[in-house]
Amino acid sequence: MCGEGTHGALHAVRAVRPRARRTPDLRRPRVSRGPHRASGHQSSRVRPATLPHACARTTARRHGHRRRVPCGGPGSIRHRSAMTWLTDSTVRHLQRVATWPDFSGTRYTVIEELGRGGMGTVYRAVDEPLQREVAIKVMNTAAAHAPLAARLQAEARVLAALEHPGIVPIHDVGTLADGRAFYVMKRVSGRTLDQLDLAAMSLSDRLGLFERILHPVAFAHARGIIHRDLKPQNIMVGSYGEVLVLDWGVAKLSTANAEDPGDARTDGPADVVPGATERGTVIGTPGFMAPEQARAAGIDARADVYALGVILHVILTGREPVFDERADRRRRLAAFRNGSRRLRAISVKAMAHEPRDRYSDAKELADDLTRYRAGGAVMAYPEGPLDRLERFVTLYRTPIVLIVVYLVMRTLVALWFAP
Repeated sequence: MCGEGTHGALHAVRAVRPRARRTPDLRRPRVSRGPHRASGHQSSRVRPATLPHACARTTARRHGHRRRVPCGGPGSIRHRSAMTWLTDSTVRHLQRVATWPDFSGTRYTVIEELGRGGMGTVYRAVDEPLQREVAIKVMNTAAAHAPLAARLQAEARVLAALEHPGIVPIHDVGTLADGRAFYVMKRVSGRTLDQLDLAAMSLSDRLGLFERILHPVAFAHARGIIHRDLKPQNIMVGSYGEVLVLDWGVAKLSTANAEDPGDARTDGPADVVPGATERGTVIGTPGFMAPEQARAAGIDARADVYALGVILHVILTGREPVFDERADRRRRLAAFRNGSRRLRAISVKAMAHEPRDRYSDAKELADDLTRYRAGGAVMAYPEGPLDRLERFVTLYRTPIVLIVVYLVMRTLVALWFAP
């Protein structure tokens, strides 16, 4: 009896005794008591990298069954700590989303950003009435002034005028409510030239790829339009093997004097929109610019030919050519060790330092490459008697081998049955 009374009294004392309050130690990591407790996940204060994902899950479930806010209340220490741990990539993403154009009132719905440049940004969008994916290029907010707006609209007009399978077609053009110009083009899926595994392709396939690059550029040259920024990043190879030349935003209308094709300092090409480019401005990409283009001198279609020669070198060797502007023909040939002498001569002629030594346009380069692939003589390489004999043997190798085998066998048979 006494034991039971003592035990009951002790139990009562324990029940009445107040529990000691512990001061929270903000330095100690606290294990989350949410659904991830069993896996050892920590709270958002200890694992700041999980905060954006947690907030994203909360946003995704806002209209679902759960409405938990893991970031804490606006006045809590947890909320202030969470805001401190926002990553730079998350902030940049939020900034990009905040600058997305407002297409309300149009037929397009933006899905995601595809790429951003100095003049405009390209978005993947949906054309709602037709339910098809399109690409929309919108002028950047920082570049929203008259000359660049005119350039964007001019690029749309250039692309609309160049109806070629190797040039992306234009569907629509317009202006947003904030004054930014935009145009809508076909959505192209594929990889750019610098993303391809060129080393895994045969020489014939690589030359065929380069020949398909030449066709749209030659089409533009025939209409007096110079691209001025040809490079692997502006060449797209589609899912079905089609080749598209992109980014005609700095295209020019050539006004070179056709009566003096050898003069390197011909009259400069005119802007598609007058005044869109300031006088003396260098347009292009280092490594792919012709010497006269880098000097902001007058250029014509031969500036594009130079860039095409560099692209051919990249396709065949996997790297850009390395030589100074005073390098002679022999040093340039030594830098290009892939292919025959005639193929090397084509590349060297396209990358000649003086414009008068290059092909006149992309069509002339394409014709010479076609002759090379067919086994014919090329204008870039003057042939001697031995060169012509070598080309003849290479072109008719199989018949020559069969004839030689036949003659050898006939000689052996004649000797065997000789008396």
